Order: sequence, then C-alpha cells, then structure tokens
Amino acid sequence: MPAFHALKTLVRSLSTTARSTSELVGTAPSHRCYIFLHTPQPPSEYPAKYATPVQRALLLRTAKWGGSVNFSWSEDQKSVCARPPGEEDKQEYHLTAFAYPRGKLEATVSMDNIEEVGEKLRVHAEGVSGAIPSNPDDVHLYVCTHGARDCRCGDIGGAVAQAIRDELRKRRDTNKSDPSTRIKLAEVAHVGGHKYAANLLVYPHGEWLGEVEPEDVPEILDAVLALPVRPRNIDEIPICPSHWRGRMGLSKDEQVQLLQRTYS
Repeated sequence: MPAFHALKTLVRSLSTTARSTSELVGTAPSHRCYIFLHTPQPPSEYPAKYATPVQRALLLRTAKWGGSVNFSWSEDQKSVCARPPGEEDKQEYHLTAFAYPRGKLEATVSMDNIEEVGEKLRVHAEGVSGAIPSNPDDVHLYVCTHGARDCRCGDIGGAVAQAIRDELRKRRDTNKSDPSTRIKLAEVAHVGGHKYAANLLVYPHGEWLGEVEPEDVPEILDAVLALPVRPRNIDEIPICPSHWRGRMGLSKDEQVQLLQRTYS
C-alpha cells in the first residue's frame, strides 16, 4: 500500500498542470455571494439531497443577483438546535456570507425575516453602503464532506478536513501566536464536482480548490496565509494553481482566461 500511494502521488504530480487547465479550471460555479447556513449536525449526517424551507426561500431571493446558499458545520460556529420533524419552516439559522468585493457578513435568518435578510445580503453583495463586514482578519476554510451525496466527498473530504485540523493543532502547539490561529475550519454540504474531491473553499478570498489530498494541506495553508485577508481581485494570480477550480466573482470563461494569462 505505501508503494501504491507513492506511485499515485507521483502520477498526480506529473499531470497536475495539464489537468488543471483541462478539467479543474472553470468548474467553480459563477457566484457573487456564497451563503453558509450553520447547522448543529455535521455533513456526515445530512441526507443525500439536503434542503430546508429557509434554504430554498433564501436561494429564491438571492440567486437572481448571484447568490448561492449552502449548509456548513463546525464545532466552533454558532448554530441553532434543529426543530422537530414537521416544524422545519420554523427553523432559525445563523449564517455567514461572503461577497465580492466586500467580504464577510454575518446574520440570523428565519422565515420570519427572510425578506429583510435577503435584502441585507443583496446590499452587501452589490457593494451598496449600509452593510458592514465583520471579523476581517479571519480566514475561513470549508471542506465538502457530504458523504451521502458522494462517497468520495465523505472519504477524501473527511481525510482532508482531519489533516487540516491536525496541521493547525501542530502549528498552534508550536507557537501560540502562529498566523494559523486566524484560520477557521468548517465542513459543508455538496458544492458540485464530486470527482474533484476533496473540494476546499477559501473565503473571504473566494478561491475554490479541488483534488486536494491530505499531504497537500501544509502547502495550501502556507499559500493562504501569505495572502491579504480579502476577496481576490479578478486579475490576481490564482492560489495553488494545480488545484484551482475558480474564483468568486468570475464566470467560467473568465476563470479559464485568468489561468491562461497566468501562464502565458
């Protein structure tokens, strides 16, 4: 098995550039704002197709201007206990949203204030004054571990999420003021692209990475921590190009063109 794993790693390393151009790049869905609804249960407990009344209602209001709505979980993020069966329309969520170019916004949403929160998110995403970003120094990493949707996300995504936890713990144990203390890790539901597992989303930067393996984690953390904590501008060089799926604020064609310009 060790020899097989070493061969697999070698084959992947020899083909990353071609694969990134032909497969990975341009596979991040076009979006101006990504919204994470916090759940009290991890993605390993989500059903294969997970939707709730609040999620559907919020998506209906935000998709028209480029919003996307997903679910996330971590041991550290705020969440509201799940309502009993039959009362899903009464569920309340804490949410974290990221938009280009304004960055992070936090709110609490339910069916009672869905219109108000939808408008608040639109104002934030469109850069209109009135919405104030919060915690600008935090770096948020989201790994898809939605195993019921696809086993690759559960297996490889779960391994990558654990590798990130282990690497962060090691760095923080060595140095209590290590820059990695700014990183917040969460797990998310299906993001699209099962075959690119593990999928890792980096916010507020807006970078989407795919085909991440546990051994890639230290290099990716170093690359992320070297960047300013803000959404990446549309013409800035992609981080971790061999894993780069795309960027918030760019269409598929713009993602492809950006990587082409980077290596032209």
